[in-house]
Amino acid sequence: MEKFDKLTAVAAPLPMVNVDTDMIIPARFLKTIKRTGLSEGLFYALRHNQDGSRKDFVLDRPAYKDAKILIAGDNFGCGSSREHAPWALLDAGIRCVIAPSFADIFHNNCFKNGILPVVLPEEQVNKLMEAAERGANATMTVDLESQTIEGPDGEVIPFEVDAWKKHCLLNGLDDVGQTLQKAPAIDSFEAKQQASQPWLYA
Repeated sequence: MEKFDKLTAVAAPLPMVNVDTDMIIPARFLKTIKRTGLSEGLFYALRHNQDGSRKDFVLDRPAYKDAKILIAGDNFGCGSSREHAPWALLDAGIRCVIAPSFADIFHNNCFKNGILPVVLPEEQVNKLMEAAERGANATMTVDLESQTIEGPDGEVIPFEVDAWKKHCLLNGLDDVGQTLQKAPAIDSFEAKQQASQPWLYA
């Protein structure tokens, strides 16, 4: 998993509440277990008309083509628990989502896939949303180490984050990475077990 420490990037506004995982990545795009190519299905219904033509969706506008931060409304990531949702965001380059609240499973899946979900009071989210509407001039800096967001006008907003999840993001540790940190102890155990119970390894 890619580390997250400090991110300076354009922020895109998505002023919608209750954006569920089916809106983030519709079920028909879940046929793959690969984490690449999913950006094609990201926010598909919001980006396309029924005939397949493009709508004027924020992430398709030139000013936001390099956006890596998403400012969203309350209860982001609700609905079914699909890990493809953070995968699709990550495949599109989104590394941080800021919202007043997140669905629990989506929130946890973000941390396990290198995305930082930041919870802020609605008033502060609205300020950042207004700033994000400036387009390419809406560059913000999210600093996980200091737990701060610096807006385009220089205002610094602190945020809270679970200490263990912060540690894992800063060090690029997903569940497998955490296990591999114990590799010497695992190898030692297996060597002793193989010597004392060789029939298990036959």
